[in-house]
Amino acid sequence: MRAIPALLLLAAPWTSAATARDVPAAPATPVTPLGANLEKFDYPFPVRWFETPSQGATVRMAYLDIPAAGQPNGRTVVLLHGKNFCAATWQDTIGALSKAGYRVIAPDQIGFCKSSKPAGYQYSFRALGALTAGLLDKAGVGKVTLVGHSTGGILAARFALSYPDRVDRIVLVNPLGLNDTLAQGVPYTDLGALRQEEAKTDAASIKAYQLRNYYHGTWRPAYDRWVAMLAGQYASPDGDTVRDAQARLSDMIETQPVAAELDRITAPVTLIIGQRDLTAFRANTAPAAMRDRVMTVPRAAEGAVERFPHARLIRIPDAGHAPQVEDPAGFNATLLAELR
Repeated sequence: MRAIPALLLLAAPWTSAATARDVPAAPATPVTPLGANLEKFDYPFPVRWFETPSQGATVRMAYLDIPAAGQPNGRTVVLLHGKNFCAATWQDTIGALSKAGYRVIAPDQIGFCKSSKPAGYQYSFRALGALTAGLLDKAGVGKVTLVGHSTGGILAARFALSYPDRVDRIVLVNPLGLNDTLAQGVPYTDLGALRQEEAKTDAASIKAYQLRNYYHGTWRPAYDRWVAMLAGQYASPDGDTVRDAQARLSDMIETQPVAAELDRITAPVTLIIGQRDLTAFRANTAPAAMRDRVMTVPRAAEGAVERFPHARLIRIPDAGHAPQVEDPAGFNATLLAELR
């Protein structure tokens, strides 16, 4: 029997008068080259490494493994980051979960952040899921709770489909992949064109995109650290390694949604959705007359909650794409209440 989703409305402590069409420019973020694998960027917790063969090469996955700081409750939460994020951006959530008694594991997926970016790698959510399962085996972890944000939401869903016995519940935070954007009118962009787009990425373009789509026109100094982290990879002497990986990852996202398989996910699902998120993956490339057909993340979530066998939707009215960054205290309180 399909569970009736609970639709909750949560108040948030911030407001913004800016609109999507009238977004002020944010001050420039200073950029320091940090290395293709963020060698010069410090994470808030000790970094561990998982090495394993994959596609004929040995890859290294960076990950954080934080024990419970309070009374351990015997549960492990795995945090899966988005495309423009890293394990480090979960820092406030990691602290809150650990204090509440959870063991927390937060990997950098292959192709991202401190992890390997092998030349010619064929990225897929199945491959990333298998690598994540191997990392959990090494860490001695059995069943887990998955929290996936943005692109990490697609990975969480794919992991749950591939390894249903290893997942007790899933929390999807403004996830991609709940709708098939290609079917809704976004034209397929081949790898060569994606590389050309990545050649134009810098701190200014990263910040402008996040200001409009993630933070609905309000920029806070705390966000600069994460722009500097991403831009520092691109600005490095080996920045082309990052650009190639990011192009391949964009191809993965646009061609591998999970929208058609939501009804096969057996674990309970909670969708935590910032309602001011304007993210609609690559909708800007669609013909103008078709762009309204390409669902933003909040619109996609409204339909998706009905297709999971057991799901509920929590709407955060004044949050954008990354509520865990925009309002850490409010998001963590919501997440902990849901996990309990």
